Amino acid sequence: MSRKPILGIDIGHDQLKLALVNNGTVLQTGSAQMPENLFHDGRFRSLDVMASLIRDTMKENGIKATRAAVILPDESVYVKNVEMPLMTEEQLGYNLPFEFHDYISGEVQDFLFDYAVIDGEDEEPNEPAGALTEMAEENREIKEVIQLMAVGIEKGIVEDIEQMLRKAGLKLVKSAPTLSAFISLIREKGGSLQQGSDECGILDLGYHAINLYMYRKDRHIATRGFEIGLSSLDDIVADRFGVEKHLAHTYVMNNYEDCLNSEECAGFYDNIAVELMRAINFYEFSNQGSSLTDIWVCGGGAANLPLIRTIGETLEADLHPSYKLLPGESSIPQHNSFVQAIGVTLEI
Repeated sequence: MSRKPILGIDIGHDQLKLALVNNGTVLQTGSAQMPENLFHDGRFRSLDVMASLIRDTMKENGIKATRAAVILPDESVYVKNVEMPLMTEEQLGYNLPFEFHDYISGEVQDFLFDYAVIDGEDEEPNEPAGALTEMAEENREIKEVIQLMAVGIEKGIVEDIEQMLRKAGLKLVKSAPTLSAFISLIREKGGSLQQGSDECGILDLGYHAINLYMYRKDRHIATRGFEIGLSSLDDIVADRFGVEKHLAHTYVMNNYEDCLNSEECAGFYDNIAVELMRAINFYEFSNQGSSLTDIWVCGGGAANLPLIRTIGETLEADLHPSYKLLPGESSIPQHNSFVQAIGVTLEI
């Protein structure tokens, strides 16, 4: 565990979120509106502008840090659960890229690959691959395969993040996908979010996309993504009031004239809830005996109470605010936007 503060950074299409964390304790948070189209398809249009935004947001919120952990853009990350024969770390480094042969386009040498050992029923928790190999040499009765969560991403994206952080006066010490940040939070809670249940969902109601992450204990089982996001509300409200989209976004954020409870918005909520219901039904059908009845909600849409009510009623599920996942939750403002930024700083 690190003994120096780490700045967690979550760069979304609509908001930049920063969280300064030291050994699981959240010291400070800050956020800023992202310039339009600065972050697109997982890439930054300008590293200089992005670096300036981070520096300015740190200054405005009194955040001082030299090290950073960054959430990797979901649209740029390939994640796969794999089972491989027991082998050394060097052997894993050689063989892992072949597991992504059918997933990535382009040359393998243009990608970075990493992995985490997934706990098995008969294995010691959180053992690195090297330690497992040593154990196998001492006890040949140990299970001869290892379960891994493997990750692949273009080198250029990570290099851009490193360069952008240097311009902001920060050093990259960790980068991880959103689902890994959630795993760290689940482990912080003891490996399960709900007493008496090994399964849970974490629902990210984002501006450009909605993602439902499904876990069994701290193992990621599946993610269901929807290209539709909360930005659609801006279009709906713009049509309703006859204003341009930027002004409509302000209306949405402030629930101007109770626009979030309008009939048009209600129809949008119903569509989202139905899509989520289909995703959960498919998950439970594909994983016999599963029952996903507890879901933690984060992202900008977590503050939209009519949307949350519609989802809860349609799914017949218990929805929980995701700030309750955070360490020291009693001292954290009830704001669900910083969950990923805090989670990525853990387990360093």
